[in-house]
Amino acid sequence: MTVREASPLLVICGPTASGKTALAVELSRHFPIEVVSADSRQVYRGLDIGTAKATAAERRQVPHHLLDVVAPDEEFSVADFASQAHGAIADILARGRLPVLLGGTGLYLRAVTEGLVDAPTGDPTVRAELLEREGREGPGTLFRLLQEVDPPLAQRIPPGDVTRTVRALEVYRLSGRRLSDFQKEHAFAERPYTTLKLGLAPPREELYQRIDQRVDGMMEQGLLAEVRGLLARGYDPECKALRTIGYRELIHHLRGEIPLAEAVSLIKRNSRHYAKRQLTWFRGDEAIIWVDSCSESAKLQKLIELFLLRTRSGYGQDPF
Repeated sequence: MTVREASPLLVICGPTASGKTALAVELSRHFPIEVVSADSRQVYRGLDIGTAKATAAERRQVPHHLLDVVAPDEEFSVADFASQAHGAIADILARGRLPVLLGGTGLYLRAVTEGLVDAPTGDPTVRAELLEREGREGPGTLFRLLQEVDPPLAQRIPPGDVTRTVRALEVYRLSGRRLSDFQKEHAFAERPYTTLKLGLAPPREELYQRIDQRVDGMMEQGLLAEVRGLLARGYDPECKALRTIGYRELIHHLRGEIPLAEAVSLIKRNSRHYAKRQLTWFRGDEAIIWVDSCSESAKLQKLIELFLLRTRSGYGQDPF
């Protein structure tokens, strides 16, 4: 299905454990919403506890889309996500309901709301060569190269972000053009939706406490058994899905490399670091309206009501 110009799209973003799903459930009591999950790990079947997927009760309250899309060892690109997300959003709009793009994967959110940069696709051979050079010449080699070939982009990428650095160098190697130039051209492209972006950002100490509590809860719910089950089904511990936080640490434990208590401690620490990276990404988007928590739902309801008044013509039916 195609998406009509200026269709309304509500975006709820924020770091891990900030309360995004709880906010969606609360808002569903006031608006006819359906969630399109923008989480790069929740697309994998079988990764339930460790990715904090919405519970069955929460899904009954609010329909969720783009959960359990592929097996853990299947490839799923940001382009795949954007294509399926656009389809889900179009279907939701056609039913006269409000789509909510909800998640913490900034690249997924950007791909849907701003589109994908028309740059060359990745090349495994080039990528392998770049990574081999980084291993041979030492950490930071590729980032220094990026500073030479694409200084504007290097200013926006953390020095330790090897994935984004490699991607930028791939583009330069394949096209002879800087990725920052592709991005600049893309900034003038039309956007498919009229968006209201809401961000959840609890105070840092509260967020870290929530992360610790969530990890403890995951362990009580059976995260270790979930990881065992995935390995027992034959999934390679090195596949992309299982290299993510919560899974890789417990795999190290199951291999006998670290005690369980240390693995849990590492999950908490790595989750906190991930939350910091997410906030850094989102802070770069000046359109996001930030609140501390879903306890400010009254304020958010007013914002959404005003947003819908401006965009009501985008609905196939009036949902009110």
